[in-house]
Amino acid sequence: MELRQLEYFVAVAEERNFTRAAEKVHVAQPGVSAQIRRLERELGQQLLDRSGRSVRLTEAGAAVLPYARAALAAVAGARLAVDELTGLLRGHVAVGTVTSHSVDLPGLLAEFHDAHPAVEITLTEATSAELLEGLRTGRLDAAIVSVGPTTPPGVELEVITDQPIVAAVGPGHELAVHSAISLDTLRGRALISLPRGTGLRTRIDEACAAAGFTPHIAFEASDPEVLAQLAERGLGAAILPGAFAEARSDRLRSILIDRPALRGRLAFAWRADGPSGPAGRTFVERARTALATGAATTPDRDRAAG
Repeated sequence: MELRQLEYFVAVAEERNFTRAAEKVHVAQPGVSAQIRRLERELGQQLLDRSGRSVRLTEAGAAVLPYARAALAAVAGARLAVDELTGLLRGHVAVGTVTSHSVDLPGLLAEFHDAHPAVEITLTEATSAELLEGLRTGRLDAAIVSVGPTTPPGVELEVITDQPIVAAVGPGHELAVHSAISLDTLRGRALISLPRGTGLRTRIDEACAAAGFTPHIAFEASDPEVLAQLAERGLGAAILPGAFAEARSDRLRSILIDRPALRGRLAFAWRADGPSGPAGRTFVERARTALATGAATTPDRDRAAG
């Protein structure tokens, strides 16, 4: 009995199709079929029912499947243990990020790749809500997210920035004469915001709901710069991070929202019980160290966190 026979058998059992299984293990279909038949001859039982349109496990196949998976997992674990002992890290790291922020994420990923070239890295861009769900389900190992004053359940955070959320308007807007307004002042006014699921949108929606009204979102855009441009042209008040709006003080008036004060945090997040693999754990540790020392942030940038 060979490991590749078990690997091919598990692939066919999961895909229920020889062609898809062959593509999954990167082997020609005849090779997969031949190896599984050898395994069946060695065990003296047919493991797969090939008579239907899709391949099904026989009773013997169903009994063998958990042992085949356990054997493959044990071998993978042994390889990882040796790799960790010798300093060679393998595996996969899945990272997520909001659309714009002050973290030098490309630099962080490049440094990790240079240190661990055998690790595959994937990057996903999504809203904070989607990224947090990806962390909780294990689909992601780490993510750059925008959150409120409390830590979302199921994750841990390394806070990168904590800043007020403001209303930014063009010089001719009727609110431009104010330096600060209450949240209730925005009731019924045309607002310009990031889409639902983003950190800033969640903050304003929750705050308005607590105040007893639904914000009138006249314009939505996923790029904070577009929000600023719409506000500059008098189309409403853009809900933006304070630093982002202040960086455009030559064309926007930044108005602090208080009573209640609104704040947003940009954070590096990971699952509370940690990534499942050593590669993910190593990336989280390395990123936390870089962010804590400021080595992975770009303070000269004025991007906003979604």
